Amino acid sequence: MTADTSAQTEELKSLVAGKRAEYTAALRELLAESAAGEEALQRAVAQRFERLGCEVESIASRPNRFVLAADFGADAAEEQPERASVVAVLPGTGGGRSLLAFAHPDSEPVADTERWRHDPFAGEIEDGRIYGWGIADDLSGVAAMICALDVVRAAGLQLSGNVVCASAVSKRRAQGIYAVLDAGHRADAAIYLHPAESGAGLADIKARASGLMYFRITLNGQPPETSEPTHTPFYHLAVNPLDKAWLVYRALAELAEQRAQRVHHPAYDAIGRATNLHISHIAAGDGARPGRVAAEAIMTGSVTFPPDEDIAAVQREIEAALRQVAGDDPWLREHPPRLEWLQGTAGVEVPEDSAIFQTVAGAIERVTGAAPGVQSLHAGSEIRAPNHFKDIPAVGFGPLSGDNTQSGGTDEWVSADDFVNMVEVVANIMLDWCG
Repeated sequence: MTADTSAQTEELKSLVAGKRAEYTAALRELLAESAAGEEALQRAVAQRFERLGCEVESIASRPNRFVLAADFGADAAEEQPERASVVAVLPGTGGGRSLLAFAHPDSEPVADTERWRHDPFAGEIEDGRIYGWGIADDLSGVAAMICALDVVRAAGLQLSGNVVCASAVSKRRAQGIYAVLDAGHRADAAIYLHPAESGAGLADIKARASGLMYFRITLNGQPPETSEPTHTPFYHLAVNPLDKAWLVYRALAELAEQRAQRVHHPAYDAIGRATNLHISHIAAGDGARPGRVAAEAIMTGSVTFPPDEDIAAVQREIEAALRQVAGDDPWLREHPPRLEWLQGTAGVEVPEDSAIFQTVAGAIERVTGAAPGVQSLHAGSEIRAPNHFKDIPAVGFGPLSGDNTQSGGTDEWVSADDFVNMVEVVANIMLDWCG
C-alpha cells in the first residue's frame, strides 16, 4: 500500500465513522419506504442517487425475458407485468477502470409477519442488529451503494473511471440486472452487494457458485379395471406408479453416488462433495382415498454441479440413467418416464488471483483487519449474470446477517457494524478500482 493510498484509506475510515448514524438512518429510511411497495422504494432510491449528482434512469423489463446460452427456465405461468430497475452513473474524469455495483431492492412478498418480534418496516435496532423485511436480502446492498457514493463525494474525490450503480429487481425471476446490461451499461468489473449465504458477512466473498438444475419426472401407472370404489381387492391387476417411482429413485440415488466419486473440484473438498443430486418431492394418488391406485406419480428433484462442469453434460447423465432404468423394466419400456427440465443455471467462477477479487479482498482486509475467504457453496448466484451475459467478472459480498425470510427465517437482520464496514469497503473499492 502506498503512502497516498494509506492516507486516503484513513480519510475514508474517518468520514464513514463520522457519518455512521446518517448511514444507518439511510438504510432504515429505505426500509420504511419499502412498506409502500417496490415502485415507491425505487423512486426513493432514484431520488437519493440524483442528490448525489448521478445520471439516473429507470429501465423497465418483464420477468423471464432473458435466457443465457447455458441457462434455461420454465415459461412463466402467465404474463407478468413490467418491473423497473434504477441505474445511476457517476461519470469519471477519464483513464480509469469502470465499476458496476448492483444489488436488488425487492424481497419476497410480505406475509406471515405475525411471527415477527420486530416491526418489519421500522428498522428497529437491538443488540447491534437492524431488523427488517428484506433488509439482508438485499436492501442493505442498495443502501451501501448510495452511502459509498456519498463517502466519495464527501471526501472530495474525483474518480477516473465510471461507477455504475444498479438497484436491479431480482426476485421471482425479475432479471433486472440482465435488463440493465442489455440496455448497454458496461464495466470492467462488477460487485454484487449481497451477503454470502454462509452467514459469515464480510469474512466471505462470493467468487464461485455451483450450477443448479430443477427437474420433474412423470411416471404412468395403471389402476385395475373395475368399477369398485376400492381397488385393493384387485391390486394384483394394477401397476402402481409409486413402484416405478421407487425404481427411478434408486437409479438416481446410485447416479448421485457415482457422480460424487467421479466429479471433483478442489473448492468443495472441505464439505466432501462437489456435486449432489436428490429427489425432493413425490406425489401420487389421493390421501383421502387410500384404497385407490394412482394413475401417475410425479417426482421433482434438483442437482448441483461445480462451475467447471457443463450443464448439458449433467443433463445427459440423468437422461441416460432414466433410459437405463426404463430398459430394465417391462412396464417402463412401454411407458418410459417423462423428464422435464424446469430451471437451470450454469456455475460461475472468478479466480482468486483476478484483479477484481484482489481489489475486493484487499479493501475488506483494510477495513476489517482480516483477509476474507471464498464462499463456494451457494448455487445459482447472480454473480453469474455479468460473468456469463456480458463477460464482466463479478464477485459478491455483504454484511453479517441472518434469519433471511427466503430461507424460512423471521426477524431478518443485518449487523449495524458490518453494514457500516460494508459502506467503507465499497468506497475503498471504488477508489482502488476506478482510480
